[in-house]
Amino acid sequence: MNRKIELLAPGGDVEAIKAAVIAGANAVYCGLDNFNARNRASNLSLDDLSGILRLAHEYNCEVFLTLNVVILEQEIPALIKLLNKLVNTGIDGIIVQDLGIFNLVKRYFPTLNIHASTQLTTLNEGQILFLAKIGATRVNLSRELNIDEIKSLTTLAHEHNLLTEVFVHGALCIAFSGQCYSSSVSVGNSGNRGSCSQACRDEYEITAEGNRFPLNLKDNSAYFDLAELVDAQVDSLKIEGRIKNAHYVYTVVDTWRKQLKEFVETGKLLADDSNLHRVFNRDFTNSFLQGDLNKDMFIDNPRDHSVKHALEQSHAVLVEDITSVKQELYSRKNELGAELAEKIKYLSIAKQPLKLAFSGQQNGPLRLTLTIGDNDKAHTVQTSTPLMAANQSAINQVLLEKRFKNFANNNYTVENFDCTGLNDGLTIPFKELTSLKNQAAFWLNNSVETIPFVEVPALINDKKTTGNPTLSILIADEKDKHLCDLTDADVYFKLPESLKKNCNKHIDIFLRNPQLIPWFPAVLIGKDYDESVRLLEQVRPERIVSNNTGIAYKAFKMGIDWIAGPFLNSTNSYALLTLKEELNCAGAFISNEINRMQIKNIKRPENFKLLYSIYHPILMMTSRQCFFQQTIGCKKPAIEDGCMLKCTKATTITNIKGVSFAVDKQKGGYPGIYNHEQFLNIDIVNDHAELFDEFFIDLTNIGAGSKAEQDKALLITHFENILKGDEKAQQQLNQLIRISTNAQYRQGL
Repeated sequence: MNRKIELLAPGGDVEAIKAAVIAGANAVYCGLDNFNARNRASNLSLDDLSGILRLAHEYNCEVFLTLNVVILEQEIPALIKLLNKLVNTGIDGIIVQDLGIFNLVKRYFPTLNIHASTQLTTLNEGQILFLAKIGATRVNLSRELNIDEIKSLTTLAHEHNLLTEVFVHGALCIAFSGQCYSSSVSVGNSGNRGSCSQACRDEYEITAEGNRFPLNLKDNSAYFDLAELVDAQVDSLKIEGRIKNAHYVYTVVDTWRKQLKEFVETGKLLADDSNLHRVFNRDFTNSFLQGDLNKDMFIDNPRDHSVKHALEQSHAVLVEDITSVKQELYSRKNELGAELAEKIKYLSIAKQPLKLAFSGQQNGPLRLTLTIGDNDKAHTVQTSTPLMAANQSAINQVLLEKRFKNFANNNYTVENFDCTGLNDGLTIPFKELTSLKNQAAFWLNNSVETIPFVEVPALINDKKTTGNPTLSILIADEKDKHLCDLTDADVYFKLPESLKKNCNKHIDIFLRNPQLIPWFPAVLIGKDYDESVRLLEQVRPERIVSNNTGIAYKAFKMGIDWIAGPFLNSTNSYALLTLKEELNCAGAFISNEINRMQIKNIKRPENFKLLYSIYHPILMMTSRQCFFQQTIGCKKPAIEDGCMLKCTKATTITNIKGVSFAVDKQKGGYPGIYNHEQFLNIDIVNDHAELFDEFFIDLTNIGAGSKAEQDKALLITHFENILKGDEKAQQQLNQLIRISTNAQYRQGL
């Protein structure tokens, strides 16, 4: 096999990165203190990053920086400042979730390679084309995809100069990445900001199936699927674990490196994965990759499984045998730890000492000799203009120290100024000192030109296109179309995530009811994406709302006006600008996760609408797996093709704090978990009516759980009256919707 396959390792702290490098990783991904989706990792300072880059590159290991969170408007200046620094560091790529960063990088920092984060939920062909268009160089495909889907998307990605990477080892979320709000809703820590509290690992009251951790999946391991991944032409095999320690990283990377080496050299796989079981794990599954979504993917314990695995493998029963097995496991762990400590003890990311020696005499050039470390690497630069006798203000050590003290980049510490070789009483134009400094900086930067600081001009806020905000509503059943006759509001019709192949049911609904505006979901995979595209082509609506960038890309290519839905997580002006400039987007929902102040300064692009949902069920997570296997039970051993289209199960789960959540499965939908409260935010109408063109209400019955169905006509009347300023309507609405919250709006990100 001639093609290089990258082994990409996590680096939550400096020691873990050293472990990955010495274990043979081709690349590591790590985060700084800000703007990354693992706030619980130790993360790095900018000085740390410089040392990491030098160390990793010495071992031919690339470094990718995670900037994979949504960005708030007030953070844009700090982000721009950081990007200005990153362009001169030698970083090999940045991992990005927020669409606004794509706009900034493509326009102002084009030397940076952008990798699309798993948080962008990339599942279909249109999303690959979208990411290629907005400037991505690589995409992390969603963990829920099977090998055939991965192969198809990778083929398309390569046709558009995109690399693909796939998670092959580590923790699995049960929810679609980028579409999980459970932590945000329940404890105010958003996964979109790197603060996930892992609600899927929480304990719940024992379910009918006898489980206390019904949402807890085993860890992912594709260790024995390497041949299929190679055949799928995947470019990078990614290991999860930025909150794992160095011992874990070393063991997993070393084990995977040996597997890769064996396959490259012999075409065969190693049969021994025992070391993977000796570090933290929740047991392993490859069911997403194999497309076999079964009950065996779950484990009713989120804690370390390594001891239990060792005991199961040994079949130990007697107390002394159990003790012996445990001791052997701990001994082997210690051996691996000692092996790691020995290998990394001489690895350093400390700044390198730099010595500057100035020399010169009258009528000759001023020379600067730079020496890195203990005289092992030296280089001399000189001026083009000769030194001259000084009438006054001769150059001396004090002046040179002032001019050169802080010129070196983050890799070096200037430790010594030596001016003994410079004759007294000489001068030279200051511009020559600047030239000398630039030559020295060029050499220290590995002979790469330093990119000047970019001043990004302030965005201009376009005026709102309409006067007072209007109401828009969402339905999901044709029987509710009569609501169109009760209001002038735009009526969106929610499409399911799954559509029966070659079935015209929903096409006919829109052809019969041209006033209905198609609303596309966030998750569309394979034939469901294809059927959604077919619907677009057959109906050719004037306008759609899409929560999926693949459908948005298709609408753009067809010349159909489209609105970015709330599940695209728009939180800043540059995200809106990306949508507008790249896909001619007509407007966008602003994220419900941000608060009044975070919304206030978002600037709309020209001729662009802003929308906000003021009433909807609060979706906490949605999954390709089945929530019912571990709760109320299901007779099917695994999810079948018909499950999506036919299943309508519903139940509740209750956490140990006594809070219940609705588990809801609609025909054609993925199973979802919903908060016990509805989202109701009238405050924003009072706070920011002047900013928005539309306020939206969800009148579907999805996610209602056991709550009684509301009088939808009455809801419309109350909401319309609120927009007209009727204070009584707000009181009436609060009496009608008794279990509600706008905590996300009050707290923000």
